[in-house]
Amino acid sequence: MIKNKRLTSISLSLFILLLFNKALMANTYDLGDVNKRLIGEPKMHTVVKGDYFQQLAEQYNVGFLALLAANPKHDPFLLKIGSQLVIPNEMLLPFITRKGIVINLPELRLYYFLPKENKVHVFPVGIGRQGLSTPLTSTTIGEKRKDPIWRPTKEMQDRHFAQYGKYLAKEVPAGPNNPFGKYALRLGTSEYLIHGSNKRFGIGMRASSGCIRMYDDDIKWLFDNVPLETKVRVINQPVKMSYENGEKQLIEIHQPLSELEVSKGNVILTQAMQRFVGTKREYWQQLLPVIEKPHGLVVELIK
Repeated sequence: MIKNKRLTSISLSLFILLLFNKALMANTYDLGDVNKRLIGEPKMHTVVKGDYFQQLAEQYNVGFLALLAANPKHDPFLLKIGSQLVIPNEMLLPFITRKGIVINLPELRLYYFLPKENKVHVFPVGIGRQGLSTPLTSTTIGEKRKDPIWRPTKEMQDRHFAQYGKYLAKEVPAGPNNPFGKYALRLGTSEYLIHGSNKRFGIGMRASSGCIRMYDDDIKWLFDNVPLETKVRVINQPVKMSYENGEKQLIEIHQPLSELEVSKGNVILTQAMQRFVGTKREYWQQLLPVIEKPHGLVVELIK
């Protein structure tokens, strides 16, 4: 009898743990009215012993750089026990049609709008590092691969040889050493993929050679749920703005991707942003620190 009670208690504990972990694996939001662009809500985390930024980014399924930008006064590796961290789970939708997959490069997020439900899944992604940018594009999911083989391109081989004096393997089969992880989705017929990774570090960062990296659980969910020919748009919107309920004036600013802005000038001070903020001095005084050091959090302009 005691043994059965103990087993029941263990089973219940495992069920609760699995349920909790599942809740943290995917960030899903109700979209509400078509004119509403604010999703999610502010969340705070109280630091306990053993916490560090990478672990918290995975726990809450947010990007490493997003967590870092939202908490600039905290050391990402030496967090003070009892301190409060902002978890960036509140955001404005990019200015796009709510359909298919949308990847907004400056915010390092992937949005998947469910075709038959008024919901959106939001995932952190890793993108191309500086000099190897993920290209802006409008395409579709052209192919789905389970246990993909990784074959480095000639450019990758040349870069690796220049840096280390030796070439990479011509191909890496499925397994723990495969940089693509267990699943991959091809963008159209291009060489660019949305894929998993054999490294935890790098999601929510600019660290790839141009492809889009995701956590293993996230890419598996996309692989299982996103059909071929789903529309994919890769966009560059570092500033997102919205009037909520006809009264709240909200803005969200991310660090621009400098090499994508060379021909476009300063993306922060676009005409659209100037029209949105207007001429109120108190609004600009409120925004200037955010413009100088974007934190990626939703800001309400207050008179």
